[in-house]
Amino acid sequence: MNDIRILNKSANEIEFEIEDESHGVCNALRHILMEDEDVEYAVYNIDHPLTGKPIMTIKTNGADPKEALKRAAEQLKADSESFKQLIEENL
Repeated sequence: MNDIRILNKSANEIEFEIEDESHGVCNALRHILMEDEDVEYAVYNIDHPLTGKPIMTIKTNGADPKEALKRAAEQLKADSESFKQLIEENL
């Protein structure tokens, strides 16, 4: 991810815009976030598929949403590394 711009933040919710990303990364991140027991919901929207920037909202049950996002990003990174290693070993 290149740049993240926080649009709104409260104690248990954060809304941010992600520069230069697409559905692939956003959907994977949303999926991981939804597996977190502290996350009530994680959604994103891209207004226009060619020019729109993803806007993601994360709401927690009282936990810090930035910490939930950090955990999800670390999990996505680990999953990507595991997948990369699997490909390298089998191709």
